[in-house]
Amino acid sequence: MKLDEVDRELIRAENDALSGISPPPAHRRASNEIEHVASASSVLTTSSSEDADLSEHRISMARIPTSQDLERHPTELSRIHTALSQHESTVGRDPRSKSRDSGKPLPAFGGGKPLPPQLPDREAYVVEFDGPDDPYHPQNWPLKKKLITAAILGYTTVAAAFTSSIFSAATPYVAKEFGVSTEVGILGVSLFVLGFATGPIFWAPLSELKGRRLPIVVAMFGFSIFTISCAVAKDLQTLLVCRFFAGFFGASPLTIVGAVFSDMFNNATRGVAITIFSMGVFTGPLLAPFVGGFIVESYLGWRWTMYITSFMGFFAFTLDLFFMSESYPPVVLVQKAAELRRRTLNWGIHAKQEEIEVDLKELLQKNFTRPMRLLFLEPIVTLVSIYVAFVYGLLYLFLTAYPLVFQGVHGFNAGQSGLAFLGLVIGQLIAGVTVLLTQPSYQRKLAANNGIPIPEWRLPIIMVGGVAFTGGIFWFGWSGYRSDIHWAVPAASGLFSGFGLLTIFLSSLNYLVDAYLML
Repeated sequence: MKLDEVDRELIRAENDALSGISPPPAHRRASNEIEHVASASSVLTTSSSEDADLSEHRISMARIPTSQDLERHPTELSRIHTALSQHESTVGRDPRSKSRDSGKPLPAFGGGKPLPPQLPDREAYVVEFDGPDDPYHPQNWPLKKKLITAAILGYTTVAAAFTSSIFSAATPYVAKEFGVSTEVGILGVSLFVLGFATGPIFWAPLSELKGRRLPIVVAMFGFSIFTISCAVAKDLQTLLVCRFFAGFFGASPLTIVGAVFSDMFNNATRGVAITIFSMGVFTGPLLAPFVGGFIVESYLGWRWTMYITSFMGFFAFTLDLFFMSESYPPVVLVQKAAELRRRTLNWGIHAKQEEIEVDLKELLQKNFTRPMRLLFLEPIVTLVSIYVAFVYGLLYLFLTAYPLVFQGVHGFNAGQSGLAFLGLVIGQLIAGVTVLLTQPSYQRKLAANNGIPIPEWRLPIIMVGGVAFTGGIFWFGWSGYRSDIHWAVPAASGLFSGFGLLTIFLSSLNYLVDAYLML
């Protein structure tokens, strides 16, 4: 059977399970029996002999005895389909792709021995999860472990986002020390954000190959090194280059943490987790300016804005290194297989992820051309991306606009000007609470629809947020250019702007996840 036929068979079985339709039983099932469905690992790759065998026999539902009650087969089917989707999009998965050495003759086995025979049935040695309640699966982790992991990753994300904007308070001092204009000094913020934009191209595929933990640990170490390099920079070019690479490495948690939450939480709870994560992403840049403002106004000077954030980065690196567990299910199975190999001395035991061979052509195709095709050929992705990019860009423009208003018009110092960002922070907190309050209603609709999310359920709050964001910007521009208008008036506009920022970004992200969940 061809792979696409296997996919259709799996999808058909899943739809039957979720709709409550099942094939008529040949006999009454005992209480200790379940419906056994072909797993993701058993349908993803097969040897040539197995392909021939599959072409003669259709995959069917078989009854096998078990000691566990696994009646919740929709959960198992959903995870199988997710694993199939993840494996299908992983670089090196395609057995038809040719590696760099495929055209060369096989090297001699050595020791005068011939090549050994193939294993009789390779799928028998593939490690899988033991049903929907397997404690190895991240969605079955204890709640305490999930909360600790979420807290660590939340702090890691805030540290990276905090570092992105704290430099805005140091811009005038950097420009003065190195003898350049303020516009050139602002490049320290712009290049960091450019690193944010380019980093995901590297970190996202790495997280699909090596799991979530390794990229975050490596990235936080690199982020901390380049941030402390900014603090000791002797010239402007060193400072700007290090800011770019700090942003490149700092993009890793912003790229991967959302995926970690998807690994740990199901459809019903994923919205809550991503809401809390997004609050960290957006409040971090807005908490930094007033902290940085008071630092640069003190005897410490602008370099301590980088020293302090590098210390935050090293602390996040330490937490990630010692307390973060791997959450990507295919890599969790790699670890499970390694333990079984060590304890049973059976070298044939392996996980499906270990069969992957990275191919450069496929790497370029999946990680460069596929995102571009989605961006330019999918109208939904194109329009949502343009809108979210515009909104996210305005978030960083606030870092320049607020000092112009509160320092230039109202005469605040750098620290006092930073306090004006609290309006935006409070607005975002209100937005986060509002989104969380909508979760019970969303979960009821999800349960009524057999656990299948409808993307359009995310749109109403985006409409409210879009109106609020537009009103907040108009309010700020209308009241911020005159000194005879009290400073609290433009500062209060942040309540609407902050509310709109978070609701637009958060709900748009959830909308795209729901719309392309199974791609």
